[in-house]
Amino acid sequence: MQTSIHAWHYGTRQPVQLDCDLGQITALTPATTAPAENVWLAPALVDLQVNGYGGVDFQQDNLRAEDLLSAVRQLHAAGVGRFLLTLVTDEWPRLTARFRHLKKLRDTSPELRFAIAGWHIEGPFLSSEPGFCGAHDPALMLDPTPEKIRELAGIAARDPLLLTLAPERTGALEAIALAASLGGVISLGHTDASSEILKHAVEAGASAFTHLGNGCPRTLDRHDNILWRVLETPGLTVSLIPDGLHLSPAPFRLLHQLLDSTKIFYTTDAMSAGGAGPGSYSLGRLKVEVGADQVVRQPGRTNFAGSALRPIDGVLRAAQMLGCPWQKVWRRYSETPAKLMGLRSELRVGGPADFCLLTFGAGGAFQRCEAYPAGVRGEGVMAAPPGRAGPGASGVE
Repeated sequence: MQTSIHAWHYGTRQPVQLDCDLGQITALTPATTAPAENVWLAPALVDLQVNGYGGVDFQQDNLRAEDLLSAVRQLHAAGVGRFLLTLVTDEWPRLTARFRHLKKLRDTSPELRFAIAGWHIEGPFLSSEPGFCGAHDPALMLDPTPEKIRELAGIAARDPLLLTLAPERTGALEAIALAASLGGVISLGHTDASSEILKHAVEAGASAFTHLGNGCPRTLDRHDNILWRVLETPGLTVSLIPDGLHLSPAPFRLLHQLLDSTKIFYTTDAMSAGGAGPGSYSLGRLKVEVGADQVVRQPGRTNFAGSALRPIDGVLRAAQMLGCPWQKVWRRYSETPAKLMGLRSELRVGGPADFCLLTFGAGGAFQRCEAYPAGVRGEGVMAAPPGRAGPGASGVE
């Protein structure tokens, strides 16, 4: 299906016309007139940690393809074109059976195959120490073994695979080297590893750190803690949850000052409450509650259990906390995470038509967005291309 779009380009901030055919960008040219509406064109967001979304909990064993499609389409309506479906700590046989089931479901649908770009396994190779285990059950933590690493890689097959683990666990450094040799991407997290172990983990092949500032106790030694150790460990690209809750604005800003801008990417760590309202939800076996503040907690506990953050809101909140335009932070939620996983998220001729359209109202107030991944049409309203559609018409032709 041929499509022409007239919008402002997020990078150049100039009007452009994008032409697509059969899910591929065929032309991206400067436009001679401004778009009729305040509509912006950007690469679709890429989220590397999604535990569930829109009322769908990926940690359940009875999910259907229809459930995954519901979550995927709600993520498109929040700006995400592709993501890593994340599975968290559980008994090993249950975790691997769930992984196999979801992989089979994903492979039944072209729409699911594109949107669920790969897999993120967060646990059970994490620290079992209080605070560092987060909402994961410490009784289910395991040491990574070559057999388990090979099993996960075998289930993922050719799909991108991200593993979060604590490098201080017995056998972890060997597991990191093996996973990297099999094509996996290794992220450190839920860990209290020493600076020396962090360094050895990077040497073994680790390249990222999962949701820095979380997966650790609320109180830390001010002289020596995992935050300071990670900040002085070169070679790690860190993910941050930009909701203003998991990291308050001051440390969020400081991390952007201390880290190279190319070494930061954003994620929601969303669970089933993502994109939904306050209420009671599930996260695997956990029953959690979401308040009006969008904080996800286990009843009676203070630690967070994932987030209810809508991806596009993460971009807007990050920009607000940093005091900069949203266009400046967009690549940290698109190009940077995509590059980490060997994916592409860019607007280029010959590349997939995987883009997002954002509409702003008077005074620059955000109104809506929609991701259109590789030709999959969502329900958002696009800007009309010049000379092709009149006011009020859809800009998709």
